[in-house]
Amino acid sequence: MESKQRVLVVDDEAEIREMLAEYLGSHGYEVLTAEGGVAMRALLAKESPDVVLLDVNMPGEDGLTLARYIRERLDLPIIMITAAGEVVDRVVGLEVGADDYLSKPFDPRELRARIKSVLRRYQRPATARAGEESARRRIAFGRCTLDLDMHQLLDAGGHEIPLTSMEFDLLKVFAERPNRALTRDQILNITRNRDCDPFDRSIDIRIARLRRKIEADPDKPATLKTIRGAGYMFVPGGG
Repeated sequence: MESKQRVLVVDDEAEIREMLAEYLGSHGYEVLTAEGGVAMRALLAKESPDVVLLDVNMPGEDGLTLARYIRERLDLPIIMITAAGEVVDRVVGLEVGADDYLSKPFDPRELRARIKSVLRRYQRPATARAGEESARRRIAFGRCTLDLDMHQLLDAGGHEIPLTSMEFDLLKVFAERPNRALTRDQILNITRNRDCDPFDRSIDIRIARLRRKIEADPDKPATLKTIRGAGYMFVPGGG
């Protein structure tokens, strides 16, 4: 029997924890809940969730602090729950490595779709793991190699460079369209991330994070270049 995927819900409001536990549980997920950072760390010490839902606005340690804690220690997808219209929370959430975000109030069906999406992006396909090396789709650039089937970014020594699912999706967009300037609108359309406003800093933040991981000098990017007035361009031979 296939084991259930496990969702950890971290929210200080008992009503929300109970509602999500009931809804997600009725759709085949095993749900763990925590009212704050202390309970979350205790659960993570003994349990292994597949995805974490974090409310941003909690007393004491907020969701951004807890997202940073998780990202520094575990390879888990994180979905941030923010107040309606809180662009700053979304931006900072992306900076600390959140994979997706959803604004309150939200339709539980949309949350379930987001969970499915991040899990699908995060989990390596079994067929890719079992497939032959020669069958993999790999894109080499600079000192890195992007393995599209294994959802991995590797350095020159073959060691994995950790990426969030959003970072992987963004790098894949560029790697599949080399030497072509892409505007923020085009990037959002390709990634189908319609929650983002092309004029906010979400895309810029993700690109800055990618540059720190793939560029020899992130302040003078040679692979992921800014094209003034046009957007960004991926130059595989530039690194």
